[in-house]
Amino acid sequence: MNHNTIEEGKTMAIISYITLLGTLVAYFMNRGKNNEFTTFHIGQALRAWITGIVVGFIAKLLIMFTGIGMLGYLQYVGLILAIIGALNAMNGKVEKIPLVGDIG
Repeated sequence: MNHNTIEEGKTMAIISYITLLGTLVAYFMNRGKNNEFTTFHIGQALRAWITGIVVGFIAKLLIMFTGIGMLGYLQYVGLILAIIGALNAMNGKVEKIPLVGDIG
């Protein structure tokens, strides 16, 4: 991937990590341009937000059944993954996010 492609797609790549709505906006904005850098980060952002939703749901179930309130911090997993991905996008890196970057 060349430097010009990264610079052109950096803004949409960063927007894709701003909530699930930002991921949808970046997806539809990138459809015409088909920027490779943005497409990569849209996929990573989608993985981060879906992971956050699933882990948050599982954490709530575990809290209900075990009563261990500390498990509530697991709901921030998606946000942490999105922050890592956004930092990669800002720095122009094409790195997969930890844990779920290879899924799909």
